[in-house]
Amino acid sequence: MKNLREVNDDILKDWLLFREDTISSLTSEEDKKHWIYFDEISERILKTVPEQNKEYVQKQLNKLDDNFIDYISYWNEKYYRNGFCDGIEIINGCFD
Repeated sequence: MKNLREVNDDILKDWLLFREDTISSLTSEEDKKHWIYFDEISERILKTVPEQNKEYVQKQLNKLDDNFIDYISYWNEKYYRNGFCDGIEIINGCFD
């Protein structure tokens, strides 16, 4: 049996991508309350920055956004993948 805990191009990876698309659609008021409005926050920050610093600050904000997305993606995949694997191991243990 393939090690499900390894991140590969598999059905679980596809499911995580689907969930990411579904979550980012903000389908409910509760979702909207907990969304990170990065673009709006960035705009407010940039309005207060002197003109000579805007390009630098914009680049740093973009790096922060990219880093945060990478961070969330990594932990979500790790959490869901390990939860899925734990569930499979529990079910598999019932048959052993």
